[in-house]
Amino acid sequence: MRRFHRMRRVLNYVNLSTPLGLLLAVLGRARPTPGPDGLILAYGYRFRFPIASAFTVGNVVLTKHEEGFLTGALLRHEDRHASQYMLCLGLPMLPLYVSAVACSMLICGNQASWNVFERLANLEDGNYARRSPWWRRSGSSHAGSSPSGPPLSESSRPECSHPE
Repeated sequence: MRRFHRMRRVLNYVNLSTPLGLLLAVLGRARPTPGPDGLILAYGYRFRFPIASAFTVGNVVLTKHEEGFLTGALLRHEDRHASQYMLCLGLPMLPLYVSAVACSMLICGNQASWNVFERLANLEDGNYARRSPWWRRSGSSHAGSSPSGPPLSESSRPECSHPE
């Protein structure tokens, strides 16, 4: 493991974001397993919130799916969120993220397209569609160069050929 990942793992424990992620894994009856670069992958998360197919709290990546789902671009996306927790000093990331969701909803009508955290983690790696701001779209839903609408459904995500 690289020095950066070791440092991130320690800081996310100290800033309490990883312990919160582990608590969520226990409460959601997910099975934590060691992952790459100091991440903890928690499979089988049972709560319906959040709606995302995977989400990160500290160094813990939680998903409702079974082992093998968190790979490739999606895992890289979630890895970037773990680094964001470190840079936000842990738990302050949560209200900052909620604020970013609200801003994105106001700008383009979905939670990710203009969410600074999702953009920095690479929208496409997280299987989110890009949507134009409301002021750049005409009355037609097909106007503009960016796709519109909510994140791609799990069955239509091009980068996720994972079994359901």
